[in-house]
Amino acid sequence: MNKKMTITSIQKTKGVRPLVMITAYDALFAKLFESSSDMILVGDSLNMSFAGKSDTLSATMEQMLYHTNAVCEGAKNSFVVCDMPFGSYDNKEDALKNAMRVYKETQADCVKIEGGESRADIIEYLTSHGIAVCGHIGLLPQSVRSEGGYKVKGKNSIQREHLLRDAKAVQKAGAFCMVIEGVKAEVAAEIAQSVEIPVIGIGAGVEVDGQVLVFSDMLGLFEEFTPKFVKKYMDGAALVRSAVKNYADEVLAGEFPKEEHTY
Repeated sequence: MNKKMTITSIQKTKGVRPLVMITAYDALFAKLFESSSDMILVGDSLNMSFAGKSDTLSATMEQMLYHTNAVCEGAKNSFVVCDMPFGSYDNKEDALKNAMRVYKETQADCVKIEGGESRADIIEYLTSHGIAVCGHIGLLPQSVRSEGGYKVKGKNSIQREHLLRDAKAVQKAGAFCMVIEGVKAEVAAEIAQSVEIPVIGIGAGVEVDGQVLVFSDMLGLFEEFTPKFVKKYMDGAALVRSAVKNYADEVLAGEFPKEEHTY
């Protein structure tokens, strides 16, 4: 995965191989992730894992631009997706103004918009003005307060039909791919088969066109809660604590720095 993906190459993976997406918020981690991922998402999830907030809603355009710039610097060979934060695309004019800021002020390759049918006009307006859009349907983190929590979608026939309409509306509006979050696996699989663009899952089973995880979840660094769909590939928090404690113990014991660490 060393060659940078394009919208065309991303779309050509559908039915061929799964896409690998991971979040990153800074240059350091982006550089570490670049060789193993197709796409790096600068998610507004940074508002929780980096800023310590209870949800994503207070993330600002300035935050997203700052972190997207950092990721682009660290992973110059990655296809970078910038989340449009809550309140930044409530109407066509604001959406275009803010998306243009992403394109002008960072090297991001596209923006991500939450919502299906209800946001199709926004997506179409952006794509008609030269902005590449990744859609996002299913569980929408920016709607967590209005929905009273993080609720799995696709549990009944009404939700299934709504999700199918959302996916087709996002595709028709011009999105080149979409994320589907927190959806029953069998429904997510049906949705992936119903559209021609890649559908990248998070908490949506394996029978979609790719997967995305928040890096601080998968590395075991974020400890407040662990969603059911997250696999922890390491206990990062314990490893970091242990390393820092070793450092502190050596400082207190006068064992660091030794001669080899001294000019």
